[in-house]
Amino acid sequence: MGESVSGIEGLLRPDPRVRILREGGPSPEGRCVIYWMQRSQRAEDNPALDLAIALGNAQGLPVLAAFGLTANYPGAQRRHYRFLLDAMPEVEAGLARRGVRFVLRLGPPDEVIPGLCGEAAPTILVGDENPIRVGQRWRSNVAERVDIPFRCVDGDVVVPMSLFPKQEYAARTIRAKIHKVWGDYLKPPGPPPMAETSWRGRKIPQGEHTDPDALLKKLGVGGVGEVPGYEGGPAEARRRLGRFVSERLPRYAELRNEASIYASSELSAHLHFGHISPLTCALEAMGSDAGRENVDDFLEELIVRGGLACNFVARNPEYDRLAGCPDWGLRTLADHADDPRPRLYSAEQLEAGGTHDPLWNASQLEMVLTGRMHNYTRMYWAKKILEWTPDAETAFAVTVDLNDRYEMDGRDPNGYASICWAIGGRHDRPWPDRPIFGKIRSMSYESTRRKFDSAAYIRRVDRLAAESGMVDGR
Repeated sequence: MGESVSGIEGLLRPDPRVRILREGGPSPEGRCVIYWMQRSQRAEDNPALDLAIALGNAQGLPVLAAFGLTANYPGAQRRHYRFLLDAMPEVEAGLARRGVRFVLRLGPPDEVIPGLCGEAAPTILVGDENPIRVGQRWRSNVAERVDIPFRCVDGDVVVPMSLFPKQEYAARTIRAKIHKVWGDYLKPPGPPPMAETSWRGRKIPQGEHTDPDALLKKLGVGGVGEVPGYEGGPAEARRRLGRFVSERLPRYAELRNEASIYASSELSAHLHFGHISPLTCALEAMGSDAGRENVDDFLEELIVRGGLACNFVARNPEYDRLAGCPDWGLRTLADHADDPRPRLYSAEQLEAGGTHDPLWNASQLEMVLTGRMHNYTRMYWAKKILEWTPDAETAFAVTVDLNDRYEMDGRDPNGYASICWAIGGRHDRPWPDRPIFGKIRSMSYESTRRKFDSAAYIRRVDRLAAESGMVDGR
């Protein structure tokens, strides 16, 4: 039956990238290996898929990739479902090229996956790691409901998070730790294994057709509308990466905080949905002739800051609430809780971009129209919500709600870490005391608008609004 037991044991040896949710070796009664795809929605450069295929080959068994699609993921809107579903036919075709069958079923994943395991009788279940609370709950529930070994693979960070078991204080505390080991992980993964055992003549579990329009209709999801022209999928992610490396990376260090032009990779949504691996992005940048400073700055954002955000979400159960902010930040906000606000705006006014501040309105409008906001203006955007709402608790809740519903990369560790930084000082240090903010770093309109060509940025967003037919943020 394929390789020896020792070969299987070798595949299951301890690995910093792999977390064991249910102990044991492959069941001798099983008929396949199941890969539960969730965070890594791609057929290439996918460590969890590679492990599942290798395990299938070692046992002489076929491999099934499964995806459970729920219509009520917290905060997710129609724009997010469209982005996800547009990639599914491409993902299915990529899996087929590797000899893996794909089954997509509607329903909560923590019900879909145990049901599919009961039907297909796998020897082992391999899944994607994900520090977000919803994903962790799904994995815990699945581990309780299946009676086979279950392992999760941390395939959407370059350096696995198991190496940092405690919450890091700031980028400076995790940077040296990441740099110490990243040489072990910043290397090409090697040829992807192909599934050697066919499903021919075997009973294949059935699922939904991966037609995006049909699936959207079945799901019936509403909320914030789709973003025209914002395409999901691995092919689009690779196209964006190629454009970034050849056209933008050579000036990244100079222009990455310039919001009036698109100088970033614009890959945050594709990374969030796992349409491309961060390792792929890092290796492409490192192999370019864009210059050391530019590549280093990009790797800092992608690996160090991205790793810090994942560490925060994985180690802090309150990551999407004000309580997730550091003690010093909570104290200083409490000390200034009664400070008069210069203006107060309701959540509805903020959502409509109806403030007195043209830069803030442009930032909000860009997010509504395009599903993205430049990282620099996003910092300003969040800090002003703290200044214009009655208290820090309200500010945090409003910021998370708007971010998760409108940003295409909402509901992501990077977003939650950024919000905690902006409102509560997470990963920052105390600054001189100021009204409302206390010792939290503040950002003013006058200082922020001088950091980049804010007038050009506002004009660009206004043009986007005019082209879309939107008036006054609606």
